[in-house]
Amino acid sequence: MRLLLFLIRGHFDRRGGRGQSPRAVYPPLMRATAPIAVDLLFSGVVGRATTSGIGENAMDMPTDQTLRDVPNWRYLLQEYDELYRFLPAGGSDKIKSHQRKVREAISRVIKQNAAVRPQPRAEKPVTAHLRRALDEGRQGVLAPVVRALDAVAPSLSWQYGYEKVPKGLAGSYAYAELAGPIGPVVSHDIILGVVLFAPGCTYPAHAHKGITESYVCLSGAVSENHQGVYVPGSMIFNPPDHLHRITVGDREPALLAYAWIGDKTDLHGQKMVFTRARK
Repeated sequence: MRLLLFLIRGHFDRRGGRGQSPRAVYPPLMRATAPIAVDLLFSGVVGRATTSGIGENAMDMPTDQTLRDVPNWRYLLQEYDELYRFLPAGGSDKIKSHQRKVREAISRVIKQNAAVRPQPRAEKPVTAHLRRALDEGRQGVLAPVVRALDAVAPSLSWQYGYEKVPKGLAGSYAYAELAGPIGPVVSHDIILGVVLFAPGCTYPAHAHKGITESYVCLSGAVSENHQGVYVPGSMIFNPPDHLHRITVGDREPALLAYAWIGDKTDLHGQKMVFTRARK
């Protein structure tokens, strides 16, 4: 290694090439020594020999990426766009308006070639049911969305989102954001994600201040406030501050896509808390 550095440094001095790239100064030298340098680099010799503070982890430092660099995320956004373009609104002007706002926000994210900043991979106990939920979703009416989600599934960061999670819920619920202020796809005027429920889960009553929310069932079956049953291809619409409670069928997990629309301050500062049931 010292011989390699001596040859390169010595050649710079002779050619007056300080500050220039070794390749620019002397291409034959780089061609001759590149295999040696690569072998040394990947064996860790270069990392251990450096004293500049970069060290062995230099190659592990993240670099900025965009949707064009990571097409699987762009394909997933495109599927969400189609989801909100073709699902019926059932004659509701409010739902139709919400669907339009979601599409417009997604379109802006794609046109801006948004940054992609993967969050640290994280799992929760409920993610043991994810493979089953994805497999069931692949056979349903929204299979294209599920396939696009499956392509990024290994890099999802599953979270609870609540400061205090009821003991029974910790093993049967988690969500993963797909787009939002902190990523993975950086967006400041919409939050997109998926939520996974284990069979038999009861998701306690809660509301979102200033946020218009919609769920789209991708697999399984759920009920909200005991006012209907939602299966793959159906949408649940929750206006701002609407108190809602979700129950899940006892045979299969449920996987729901969701979209949040609201002011940037509400999207950035949303605190998720459960509401105690009235006696």
